[in-house]
Amino acid sequence: MTRYMSLAPYVAKRPWLMSFMKPLSEWYINAAGYRKLGLRADDLIIEENEDVIKALKRLPPQESYDRVFRIRRAFQASATHQLLPKEEWTKPEEDVPYLSPILEAIKAEDDEKKALDSVTIVRSH
Repeated sequence: MTRYMSLAPYVAKRPWLMSFMKPLSEWYINAAGYRKLGLRADDLIIEENEDVIKALKRLPPQESYDRVFRIRRAFQASATHQLLPKEEWTKPEEDVPYLSPILEAIKAEDDEKKALDSVTIVRSH
């Protein structure tokens, strides 16, 4: 999984910067258009990564079904060059992470495993 730097903690600690960035982020999310296709942000995570495949296997069955439904519906809407009716758009309060927390847990598990695998035992005489 590719690691990237996030400015979110820096922005969150500065109210003046947060007040500037919040409308900008809402504009960007709206401009991206994925909510108009009924998708959630975590639906956009590419499945070609080993960690993502592990995370998808850990999803509850209903969440997994809902993800597949949203992706298929969005693909159909995209293929017909139409947006969903406005009442079917994803609302901001519905666009909560469901896959990202699992990915973070998998990364933490991998980091812990690497740390434990690299432990060296030194015998004292």
